[in-house]
Amino acid sequence: MGIFNRFKRVVKSNLNDMISKAENPEKMLNQLIIDMNEQLFESKKSVASAIADEKKLERHTLQQLEQAKDWENKARMALKAGKEDLAKEALLRKQELENLGGQYRTQWEAQHESVEKLKNALRQLQQKIEEAQRKKNLLIARAKRAEAQKKIQQTIGGLTDTSAFDAFDRMASKVDRIEAEADALQEIEDMSGNQTLEKKFLELKASDMTAELLLEEFKKKEGMD
Repeated sequence: MGIFNRFKRVVKSNLNDMISKAENPEKMLNQLIIDMNEQLFESKKSVASAIADEKKLERHTLQQLEQAKDWENKARMALKAGKEDLAKEALLRKQELENLGGQYRTQWEAQHESVEKLKNALRQLQQKIEEAQRKKNLLIARAKRAEAQKKIQQTIGGLTDTSAFDAFDRMASKVDRIEAEADALQEIEDMSGNQTLEKKFLELKASDMTAELLLEEFKKKEGMD
């Protein structure tokens, strides 16, 4: 089963390499399917080679047994012809071929058992790849959903940072202070204006009083009192 262990190592190595590079999940999964199919193709070639070896052993086995039967017929012909020595040689050749055929059969049966295991493993491998292909879209959808959730959580996490809101509050307080200072200046200005107006009226009143006194004194002087 070395070809399938090699398949696992290659696919696992490629997968780990893609994960370590943090590639896009969709791209990674598509590439992984491509790699799996390429390795599957190589595995099929290895299984095909094993099947070819099995058939070759089967052919050699049948050839040896067929030749053994042929020498058996030759021994029978020699015996009928009264040539026992020739019949013995033919029987010895038959026995040799049967022994060789038996050895080929043992190898053939062992190869056949290995091939059946390889075929079964190959079928399972094909099923797993087909299953992986069916799951690919689901995994891609899950990956996209997870990425979207990650971005949402990052956004929410950013909103929990109160520094921006604190700065906003500080600016609002500063504006309030500026408005209060402006109101205070206006109030002071108004107060200054009122004092000036009152002073003018006082000066006017004082002016009137002075004129009145001057008039009274002038009347006294003229004897008009």
